Amino acid sequence: MSDWNAWLDDYFKRFSPAFETDVYVKLKEFRELAINIRANGKKMMFAGNGASASISSHGAVDFTKQAKVRSMDFNEPNLITAFSNDYGYENWMARALECYADEGDAVVLTSVSGTSPNVVKAAEYARDHGLKIVTFSGKSPDNPLRGIGDINFWIGSFAYNVVEAVHMLWLTTVVDMVVGQAEYSVD
Repeated sequence: MSDWNAWLDDYFKRFSPAFETDVYVKLKEFRELAINIRANGKKMMFAGNGASASISSHGAVDFTKQAKVRSMDFNEPNLITAFSNDYGYENWMARALECYADEGDAVVLTSVSGTSPNVVKAAEYARDHGLKIVTFSGKSPDNPLRGIGDINFWIGSFAYNVVEAVHMLWLTTVVDMVVGQAEYSVD
């Protein structure tokens, strides 16, 4: 490519929706949910596939360690393979919620497409059982996951790395909002 500066300008413009003020409302709502979860001794459960699973793990650790909000993820290989084998891959997350969710808990589900059957079924289970649902998705604005959540983060991009980076940005922003500052000791 002869003009990398133009390419980079175009690429980084894809991130601008992450900083729009309507996102601020959702960030504040998620912060309030996390504070209420912590105050009531409940927990947040995180799940996703592929890179979204990694984002989920990062979120669960940071909410637990930094924000003092008890959190867990469903990325244990034995859990995934046993539940997928016994209940089908499209059902394993919902079945994990059935085993781990308690009244008053929340679930944070991440899917770039918002169409992953196992993530959508987990959201449906959570909705049907009164759990609060936070979703992170991209691509189509009418993806099924986005239609199920209580607090829905969405970026209208089909670029996987952009969507995943923005999801991580939003998630870690809420951790810092719960902590109350951007720079702090991690001791």
